[in-house]
Amino acid sequence: MMLRSRTRTVHRIKHQNGIALIEVLVSLVILLFGLLGLAGVSSRANLAEMESYQRIVAVQLVQDMADRLSANRKVATCYSNGTTGVQLGSGATTIPACTAGNVQQQTQAAADLAAWSNMIKGQAEKTQSGTSLGAMIGAVGCVTLDDPVNNIYLIAVSWQGLAKTAAPTLSTGSAFPCGNGAYGDEKLHRVITTKVQIGTLS
Repeated sequence: MMLRSRTRTVHRIKHQNGIALIEVLVSLVILLFGLLGLAGVSSRANLAEMESYQRIVAVQLVQDMADRLSANRKVATCYSNGTTGVQLGSGATTIPACTAGNVQQQTQAAADLAAWSNMIKGQAEKTQSGTSLGAMIGAVGCVTLDDPVNNIYLIAVSWQGLAKTAAPTLSTGSAFPCGNGAYGDEKLHRVITTKVQIGTLS
């Protein structure tokens, strides 16, 4: 009788050990899925942080050019190269010649455009070897005379985003010209704009 009781106890212990092992395995699988989810959230957070950083830099650059244009308003056409428009930053190396105003105003306009181009290229941040790190991916800055009648200038900064969204367009529905086609897929094209109206004083 005693032997049967001991045999049942041994079988019961072995059975319980098997169930405990299954419970541990299930717990490990649940933990693994949780960690994978956490890694995914961390990756998305890093992506959003980089997108946000690029947008903040673009806003600062747009405001910087708006301030420069307003401060040297008598030769505002120099900043947009008349009706041609100016594109600076990645891939642009020349500053257009300015013929309006006096020499001091022309020099200031050229210096402003050169400084803005360098800021767009991220030349303030360099490695120890002197290589520019860049503030944004493929950044391009544009200044255009948007409305010649009312003397309104459009300032835009474009760059490449990290995740696809809606492609930027003009109010007419056509593709936004500043940085258009520079990023492979227009859904990666990001742009920040502002308008500056230069008053005509008599």
